[in-house]
Amino acid sequence: MSRALDGRVAVVTGGGKGLGRAFALHLAEAGAAVVVNNRNRQVDENGLGPADHVVAEIVARGGRAVANHDDVADPAIGDRLVADALEHFGRLDILVTSAAVSAPQMAHKTTAESFRQVMDINVTGTVLPAAAAMAHMRRAGSGRVVLIASTAGLHGETTVSAYAASKGAVIAFGRTAAVEGAGKNVLTNVVLPYATTQMTEAGMDPRHADRMRSDLVAPLVTALASPESTINGQVIVAAGSALRAADAVEWGTVGYDADQPIEPAVLEQLLTQSRAGDPHTFTHAQNAFQSLAADLAASSHP
Repeated sequence: MSRALDGRVAVVTGGGKGLGRAFALHLAEAGAAVVVNNRNRQVDENGLGPADHVVAEIVARGGRAVANHDDVADPAIGDRLVADALEHFGRLDILVTSAAVSAPQMAHKTTAESFRQVMDINVTGTVLPAAAAMAHMRRAGSGRVVLIASTAGLHGETTVSAYAASKGAVIAFGRTAAVEGAGKNVLTNVVLPYATTQMTEAGMDPRHADRMRSDLVAPLVTALASPESTINGQVIVAAGSALRAADAVEWGTVGYDADQPIEPAVLEQLLTQSRAGDPHTFTHAQNAFQSLAADLAASSHP
C-alpha cells in the first residue's frame, strides 16, 4: 500500500469500533500517526477499551498511535484531541469524525432527553473537534477534515428522526466549513457510508450485509485525507467499494400570485413545474439566494 501519509498525524473520533476503527487502521497503514478516540463504556479484564485495542493493532503492524478516551459530548473534547496530537506527535494534519449514536425513536415520541443525547454526540461531538482542529490547521496553513454523516441526513429515515436531524446538521456544517477553510488550504468533505457495524447490523438488509464492510469505505477517507487531495466541499455516499456524489438541489423558479390564495392542487402544479426546470446546485446559501433573487428580478420586468 502507498504510504502517502508518511509524517502526517490524524485524529479519529469513534475510532475504537466499526467504521472509525477501519478508518484509523487504514490511515495508519498509509503512514499516518493516529490519535484513536473512543470513550471507555466497556473495558476488558485488563482495563483496556476499544481505542486501546485499535492502538495495539496499529503498533503491532509497525505504526504509531495513542488512545484518547474522552467523550465527544464533553465541551472540552476539541482542545483535548488537538493537545494529544501535538503532545505525542508534534502536529495535526487530519481529522476524521466518526463518533455517533442512533437512539431509534419515532418523531412523535421524541423526548428532550433522547434528542439532546443524540445531538450532543453526533453534532456537538463533531463540531467541537472540527472547530479546534480547523483553528490549528488554519494557523499551520494546511489540513484535511472528513466528517462522517449518513444518507439519513439527506433523505430522512423512519424511526430515527433525531439521528437524521443530527446527520443533516453535520452535512450543513461540513459544507460551511469547506467554504470557510478553502483559502487556508483546510479542506473539508462529508462521507455518507453504508456499512455493517454494531450500530447498523440489526437494521441491515441481510442480502447486502457481507458486502457492506467498513474497510471498503476506508480507502475513500484516506484519499480525502491526503495532502495531495484538492477535493473540497463534497458530499460522498460510499458503500462496498462504490461511491456516489451527492448534493442539495434546487429546481426551476416558478412564480405565483401572493395576493390570491394558493389552492393545494395549484401548489402541486407549481411544484411539478419547478421540478421540470433545470436543477441548480450551490456552494453556499448566499449563492442560492442571489440566484433566486435574480430570477425574481428578471420576472418582474416584461
